[in-house]
Amino acid sequence: MSPSQGNDVDAPTFAAVLRVRRYLPVFLANALSMWGDYIARITIAAVVYNRTGSPLATAGTLAVSLVPTFLGRSLLGPLVDRMPYKWVLIWSHLLRATCVLVLMGMVLQNASYWLLFLVLFVLELIGGASTASYMVLLTDLVEDRRLYAKAVALGAMSEQFNQAIGLAVGGGLIAIVGPETGLVFDLVTFVVSAVVILFVVQVRPVHGERGRGVRGFARDLSSAASDLARHPVLFRLMSLSAVACVGIVAPEALALPIADGNRWGGVLMASPIVGAVVGIVLIGRMDVLRQNRTIVPLALAMPVPLLLAALQPPLWVTMVLFFLSGVLQAFMVPLQATFALTTEPAMRGRIFSLAGSVSVAAAGVSYLAAGWVAKYATPNGAVAICAAVCLVLTAVLAVTWPHRRVRLAVDSAYATTSSRAA
Repeated sequence: MSPSQGNDVDAPTFAAVLRVRRYLPVFLANALSMWGDYIARITIAAVVYNRTGSPLATAGTLAVSLVPTFLGRSLLGPLVDRMPYKWVLIWSHLLRATCVLVLMGMVLQNASYWLLFLVLFVLELIGGASTASYMVLLTDLVEDRRLYAKAVALGAMSEQFNQAIGLAVGGGLIAIVGPETGLVFDLVTFVVSAVVILFVVQVRPVHGERGRGVRGFARDLSSAASDLARHPVLFRLMSLSAVACVGIVAPEALALPIADGNRWGGVLMASPIVGAVVGIVLIGRMDVLRQNRTIVPLALAMPVPLLLAALQPPLWVTMVLFFLSGVLQAFMVPLQATFALTTEPAMRGRIFSLAGSVSVAAAGVSYLAAGWVAKYATPNGAVAICAAVCLVLTAVLAVTWPHRRVRLAVDSAYATTSSRAA
């Protein structure tokens, strides 16, 4: 009997994931690393604003942090397949700590903000390799695949909290102790993360053959892109993730214009994030096979509440709509877990990086698209339009969805654990 045809078993708990050997310190180190990224962004943005008084320059600082994330994930991915991910993680943390040291010196010497942009660009570029390495590490660290799916859910929740904590801590440090001391805390986060990885993570050998030199590196990257584009399951999962960004990003991008100066604007912006956390908790209670069966239905349902924004409802109703849409975003958890486990181990570094860069690019384009539409429609109308586009594109993918191939990929990814559980 196929695993997908057997009886579902109870899903493991988050506590079970935290009891996995070596997982907790690695999880905390990754959280520290994320805090460091966000602290660096908001600290340099504050420095630029204090010097220039220009909102455009300040926004440019945050934009600078997005572009290298895209480039870093796409261009540095093959490094993870060429070197043991333990050392990629350690060196990426230490190199980012070095960038923070340089930023500290520049802030003290009142260096040009263009130079600050450049160093921040390098810091975020290096972070691309770190992200891919952590994803590969997680697949090896959590060998029980049902627990792995739970670890992905826990990581998704952590990312939401880390974004809020990193920005809040960074903003608080700047206000209380100034940007220099804020950067010291930033430096500590990267150094501590590197030390944890050094003493906790084991060195795993690199799988597969790699091209030599720069040309070999380029061929590895090109072949990974080609393999990803031709893969009937991975490409569809990646496409669904990218299409979903159109609906996911719009509420966050347009929350403040919708609030129009109302004191509840921040709560409105947080509504889909809170909803996403609730959705992750709910879907995490399901067995992994049931989770995967919800991917397409939830993806189709996710933009539907946002369509009602066109009716210009009261602010509290809009909050509820954003919250519900956030809850329905939970399909991203099994999507990401299945994508990771379906990828060949020897290709995980570059494939994870390329797929991550596509997601970053899709989010960036969606932010710009939502803002552009809002210029010609009301902010509420723009959210509804983006949701409608998202629904249509998702429906096209759903009609052509390779259900049998996806089911076989899921069965294969979770076969060992599912067979034991059944």
